[in-house]
Formats: sequence, structure tokens, C-alpha cells
Amino acid sequence: MKQKLNPTIVYVLAILGLLCCCIGGLGFILAGIAFFIAQSKLKDAKLNPENYDLASIKSMNTAKTVALVILIINILYLVMTIYRISTVGFDELMRQSQEMMEQMQNQ
Repeated sequence: MKQKLNPTIVYVLAILGLLCCCIGGLGFILAGIAFFIAQSKLKDAKLNPENYDLASIKSMNTAKTVALVILIINILYLVMTIYRISTVGFDELMRQSQEMMEQMQNQ
């Protein structure tokens, strides 16, 4: 009987990483873990392909791709956040954010 790779944990971590993207790009941690898990499981499957179900290998590849895309999004957002803090300043960034929140509440 062939083993199946279960990509569920990779998807869960990647989606949580996407949700945490709004927190200054800190979701790269969860997305990075998801990518690492998928990469290591696929490496095991590559070493012994006869022991693993082909469909589960394909689904893990898809999960790895999703985790990679979310990882890239988070890293870009993190770089943008660091750039904005270094050019505008944290206090000014918080003031702008507060103004936007007030405008949204007034509408």
C-alpha cells in the first residue's frame, strides 16, 4: 500500500500566513514553515517514489506552489513596510492609519 502525502497542514499554514500578511508582512513565518514542510515531504517522496501515491505527490506540489506564492507576497509586503517606516517614520505611519480608520467610520 502506497503512502499518501497530506497537504492539509501546508494549506492551513499558508492561508494563515496570507491572513497575517496585513500585520506588516509577518505571515512570511507561517508561509515559510508551510513551504519548508512541503519541500521536505516532497524530497522524501522523490527519494522513494514507489512508496508514495502519485496523486498525493501532485497535490503536495500544488500546496508547495501556494505556500511559495504566499511567502513571496508576505516578503514583498514586509519589505514595503520596512521601507515605509524608514522613509516616513513609524509615528507618521500610525497617524495616517488612524486618519484612514476615522474616514471609514464616518462614511
